[in-house]
Amino acid sequence: MRYLPKSPAERQEMLAAIGIKNVEELFSSIPEKYRLKKPLNLPGPFSEQEVIRYFQERAAENSGGYTSFLGAGVYNHLRSVVTDTIIQRGEFLTSYTPYQAEITQGTLQAIFEFQTLMCQLTGQEVANASMYDGSTATTEAVLMAERLTGRRRVLVGRSVHPEYREVLRTYAKNSGLHVEEISYTTAGTLDAKALKTAIGGDVCAVVVQSPNFFGTIESLRPLAEITKAAGAMLVVAVTEAVSLGAVKPPAEADIVAMEAQSFGLAPSYGGPYAGVIASREKYVRQMPGRLSGQTTDSEGQRGFVLTLATREQHIRREKATSNICTNQALCALAATVHLTLLGKEGLREQAEQNLSKAHFALSELEKIPGVTRAFSGAFFNEFTVAFPKSVKLVNAELLREKIIGPFVLGTAYPELSKNAVVCVTETTSRGEIERLVTGVRKALAA
Repeated sequence: MRYLPKSPAERQEMLAAIGIKNVEELFSSIPEKYRLKKPLNLPGPFSEQEVIRYFQERAAENSGGYTSFLGAGVYNHLRSVVTDTIIQRGEFLTSYTPYQAEITQGTLQAIFEFQTLMCQLTGQEVANASMYDGSTATTEAVLMAERLTGRRRVLVGRSVHPEYREVLRTYAKNSGLHVEEISYTTAGTLDAKALKTAIGGDVCAVVVQSPNFFGTIESLRPLAEITKAAGAMLVVAVTEAVSLGAVKPPAEADIVAMEAQSFGLAPSYGGPYAGVIASREKYVRQMPGRLSGQTTDSEGQRGFVLTLATREQHIRREKATSNICTNQALCALAATVHLTLLGKEGLREQAEQNLSKAHFALSELEKIPGVTRAFSGAFFNEFTVAFPKSVKLVNAELLREKIIGPFVLGTAYPELSKNAVVCVTETTSRGEIERLVTGVRKALAA
């Protein structure tokens, strides 16, 4: 009865209430020949301890002893057990609709703190309560720019995450948006000259990522000048949020779209994560999602309220800013707890470790004959290298050494078929970097 809370008598009572005699009658609409009439071919029965051991063994087959140098928008960072302990509290974990938090002071306060932290990190004035992830946040930022400018043309750098660009194209297909891509330079940054040539009075947004998909840090000021001179809005996407511990906040942006996965959220097979949109206060009424605000009650006590909600559940559908109907409250809470524990100095130290380890890894890889750096621009914890042979072949050899190799750029950039993006974070030890270098050397000699 531990996992089946209804007793046989209670089940009979329920069946009688709906006018049937047994559970089998619930499936009467399914033809007899399609019904399974024998037990599933499963091992067991097992005790609880045996079930736990079984799954531990299966998990060990997947993760035992592997080192990963794969970033590309999802990053492995240190996480405190305190974060997991707090988000697993019942009042947070089991909330059915934490995004409908109008009367839940704890959730509203957590959202308010999250918004405050995101503003501090991005150099913006307001941030929303979170989005699904970085890719949808980027596209929603473009749609926000479209509403603010009344224009329908979008320029996006090819140095922006290819999956983010794919999400943008999917939205644009039925939204009347025209998306054009801007090339990148030998430094691995968006081509400012190409942008200046392409931009015009019909452009609503210019989308740039920094650090971009090649790992290179973009110089935002000249891009902002070109964009704003044309009356368009600069949207800056940030996929590696830890970079903000070392890199100047994208204050030049009109809208910042960020992925908060690096703050206390494990890679976890790609989600769930928490997206962020931050912007200037004057644009707040076109911001998608919702915002929590601080106020005082009738007795003068500090309290929190849902200050702005521009989704279709709250206002007339034709005036809604987005059809996104939820946020990632639990993931946003994890990011809030993580950043609060880390603090400003902790985040900076973490960023510096990423920076120094990545530069060490590049210097060691460049000692291998035939391995060269692909782009000359400054980078954070990811960088692009060129191999003298197929990256897939190199990665296959690395996998035999229990090393998950770098991202194969040729899958998204055909012109970079022998290039790879290497990611190194504070979780990567010097020994693991040296194992990577040895593995690459061996793979190239094979």
